[in-house]
Amino acid sequence: MTPRPTGALYALRGLALALAAIAGLVAFWLFLQFGDADGLDLLDVARALLILISTLWLAWGAVQALIGLTSQAKAPPSDTDAPIRGRSVILMPVYNEDPTTTFTRVAAMDASIAATGDPARIDVAILSDTRNPEIAQREETLFARLVAERDALGRFFYRRRAQNTGKKAGNIEEFITRSGGAYDYALILDADSLMEGETILRMIRRMEAEPRLGLLQTLPKITRAQSRFGRAMQFSASFFSPVFARGLAMMQGETGPFWGHNALVRVRAFAESCGLPVLRGAPPFGGHVMSHDYVEAALLARAGWVVRLDDDLEGSYEEGPENIVDHAKRDRRWCQGNLQHSRIIGAPGLRPWSRFVFAQGIMAYIAPLFWIGFLIASIIAPMVAAPVNYFPVPGWPFPYFPPSEASKAIGLAIGIFGLLLLPKVLIATCAAMTGRAQGFGGAQIAFASTLAELAFSSLTAPILLLFTTRSVFQVFLGRDGGWPTNNRGDGRLSLSESFAASHWITSTGLIGMAATYFLAPGLFLWLLPVGLPMIFAPVLLWWSSQPSRSALMTTPSELETPEVLTLHDTILARWQTPEPGAPNPQVARNG
Repeated sequence: MTPRPTGALYALRGLALALAAIAGLVAFWLFLQFGDADGLDLLDVARALLILISTLWLAWGAVQALIGLTSQAKAPPSDTDAPIRGRSVILMPVYNEDPTTTFTRVAAMDASIAATGDPARIDVAILSDTRNPEIAQREETLFARLVAERDALGRFFYRRRAQNTGKKAGNIEEFITRSGGAYDYALILDADSLMEGETILRMIRRMEAEPRLGLLQTLPKITRAQSRFGRAMQFSASFFSPVFARGLAMMQGETGPFWGHNALVRVRAFAESCGLPVLRGAPPFGGHVMSHDYVEAALLARAGWVVRLDDDLEGSYEEGPENIVDHAKRDRRWCQGNLQHSRIIGAPGLRPWSRFVFAQGIMAYIAPLFWIGFLIASIIAPMVAAPVNYFPVPGWPFPYFPPSEASKAIGLAIGIFGLLLLPKVLIATCAAMTGRAQGFGGAQIAFASTLAELAFSSLTAPILLLFTTRSVFQVFLGRDGGWPTNNRGDGRLSLSESFAASHWITSTGLIGMAATYFLAPGLFLWLLPVGLPMIFAPVLLWWSSQPSRSALMTTPSELETPEVLTLHDTILARWQTPEPGAPNPQVARNG
């Protein structure tokens, strides 16, 4: 039963790693040539090594995009009309969420499934970890309305845990342990997930067509974004992410990813393989596993189950943060979870690619440290550099001027920026040639949106880099970030809120640019694109959180609202104006 990578998959992985390595080594060589112009020292070598690591990371992402552009998503073999034999359950864990919005999503998905006319039996379990008693009371009241409205007594279930041990992973584990034997498949969602009924049924049929398939992951698209930051994330997720996901699917093969939601699992495989350990010691590196999804994918692969990303599947949606502060709070949790994987990467029996995925996840958060290290080393380099001897030959009357290596430094800068910009420009070009850009307002709008997204991400990148760096240092210093509730809805920030969240970034930018001006004035203009966004971080946080009125960054879900989103809008509007005297049927519970 254990799947093995094919020769073609090994070759593709080897090619991707080789291309990334070549890009990193070229950057390393160019920087050494530049540093050797005035005499190579240890700091030059250190900076070259930092550039090597950073360029490797950038090149790996670029290679993934190139693979995605040169391949095409194909649906795996399955009979789209075959009757579904197994019994399925939709799992929606909630934690202090607005139950009106959450439960109407459940109603919309159930209505979407019903609209297909398929007789498949699909139950729903709302798994509450809510700690707020008022929200918990509303959950029970609105669940009764949900059951009545969907005529789902005996098919919809609600359970609230007394203790939220293990957070979301523990919530799902408890359900699988106590009630999983009643089901063959479980669709795991987040509280902001929405999926088309047809997509859910197609996933179940694909799992039934492949007995080795333990987990099937979709690529969720972000919807309903209103702010400038949110719409930039939404456009990126719809326009760029499918290409990167295609490359990821090609390289991961049957050892694919799990992102914790909008994914279907085979309950037996999950129950047999995915029991999570409690790591020795206290958080942040000990305790319950936080980024459980990557670990569960690795455990399924270790047990011989196929873990697959089907990037051809549409109809999978989620919502995203509306401002940088909320994004940084969520990213803080992911940072702690990914760094915690350093305790798991050496676990016995894991597939090599699973270990590589863990390493990638760790690198995603420590990569900013290499960039910051390079910038700091470059600022202090003039202080420790040996003075240039313009008269190396005793008695020779004419000075010797070392040859300029500025062209190599410029070439290096162009190469690094190319790794950042070229994949997105190529994606826009390919979308225009294939017609995919029509869903984004046409080729011209899509290309203008790409340039706008590149400009926006360039402005916000230094701010996000510092938020990530702070998170890494907090974890290294032993600070547990916990599991804060995700903020939903209107994410507009005031200037005072923005300043409170980012004044330390402003101070860092001012100190950094002042140090550059006095210690390395030649770098001052080069570092302005990094320093200015830091200095004006409060203004950027405020501005990016405000509603967007631009026609740019349009996505297909805005041009033509998906059916399940329309269903949700209709149901939500009705629930927000409840009828007096609504029925209160007996609440069905499980476990």
